[in-house]
Amino acid sequence: MNIDQAIKKASVDLKRYQIKSALLDCEILMSKALNKSRKFIIMNPNEKINDYEYDNFRAFISSRIKRKPIAYITGEKSFWKYNFKINEKVLIPRPDTEIIVEQVFKIYEKKRSINFLEIGIGSGCIILSILKEKKSFLGKGIDVSKESLKVCKENANKLGLLNRLKLFNSDIDNFHLGKYDLIISNPPYIKNLDFNKMDDEVVKYEPKIALDGGLDGLLEIRKIINKSSKLIKTHGKLILEIAHDQKNEVKKILKSNNFYVNRVVKDFAYKDRCIISTKI
Repeated sequence: MNIDQAIKKASVDLKRYQIKSALLDCEILMSKALNKSRKFIIMNPNEKINDYEYDNFRAFISSRIKRKPIAYITGEKSFWKYNFKINEKVLIPRPDTEIIVEQVFKIYEKKRSINFLEIGIGSGCIILSILKEKKSFLGKGIDVSKESLKVCKENANKLGLLNRLKLFNSDIDNFHLGKYDLIISNPPYIKNLDFNKMDDEVVKYEPKIALDGGLDGLLEIRKIINKSSKLIKTHGKLILEIAHDQKNEVKKILKSNNFYVNRVVKDFAYKDRCIISTKI
């Protein structure tokens, strides 16, 4: 069997299960099975594949039929300019979250060095993307998940950033170390009742702890803002990702904790997604 034949057969199978990106998914999974680039897959449709490679490919397709996200099957996800190792213990990086990285670079374009903290690092995609491009920045990251710390450390090692990163296994309530120029976070902000209504790919596979924001979706955001008011230097920045309908409530929480709201940034769908504030 050649690449094209295997992909066409698998694509039909995925479409039968209402997977919209069937062809793209098949190309990515074939790339994984052959350990080749997607470009190679597209440019060499008549390349023969052996039984071992085909069996691996079909195993990946079976996982995809069960709605396992592509990123968890391949074990990696592209974010900003880099590929990050991930597994089912960490949230899959989303393109909208790149807004945080973008805003940090805009705010600190002329700043040579800052000391910053990320609350809830997951795979490390945000903090490591910043450190990779800002060679004199120093970063600390905290997470309640030891598995997240392990994944982040592996990604930091791959990117050569271990010397400028310190990681701590802690929740925000029990973290007291240092004063920061900047704190960033993509916290859990999905309402309890909304979580189970989400797509099966999210509900069945992604870590609930990274998504569930409590009854009103603001449980962790309140904790982060409250503690950040003590950890951020005067005139330091707090950058948070938020749900599209949380802007007004988050503004109130920020103001009650002595933050001035600079602006709210919209995502690629023109929905409110990122809120930037300054400690006063």
